[in-house]
Amino acid sequence: MKYLIIVAVAVVGVGAVLLATQKEKGKNPQAASHADLQADGAWLTDFKKAQEQAKASNKLLFLEFTGSDWCPPCRQFKQQILSTSEFLQYAGKNFVLVELDFPRARVQAPEVAQQNQGLAQRFRVEVFPTVIILNSDGKKLREFAGFDPKARPAGYIAALEKVPRR
Repeated sequence: MKYLIIVAVAVVGVGAVLLATQKEKGKNPQAASHADLQADGAWLTDFKKAQEQAKASNKLLFLEFTGSDWCPPCRQFKQQILSTSEFLQYAGKNFVLVELDFPRARVQAPEVAQQNQGLAQRFRVEVFPTVIILNSDGKKLREFAGFDPKARPAGYIAALEKVPRR
């Protein structure tokens, strides 16, 4: 009887460890969002807060529409451009960065999903990734649709330099 109790406790303990491991795996999908990668808070997900921050800091809004866990060009764009120190340094001086993600495997808060869908409809986003540059009043200044895998940070920054500031 004592042996059965020890085995039962061991099985429950192993089960708890396995369950905790599975839950932790669920929190870390293969393709993390920019917000997950940028612990310093460089990427925001709340459009209204980003717009307030843009007004306060006199910066433009950089909206990135992405499918972080299913879109290969989005992943390339993040890896080759958006996650580079060259881009992040430039963007930090000029933009409030906003990630508008449309994941398929990762659960998103309903209010975030609704906000992102509304913005995609408002700006008629049809291609992922799409970047839309806005002034702090929400006026669209420029749109970049898709991603060229031959692109480099310097070229992308040069294109951003041509965006009008008003």
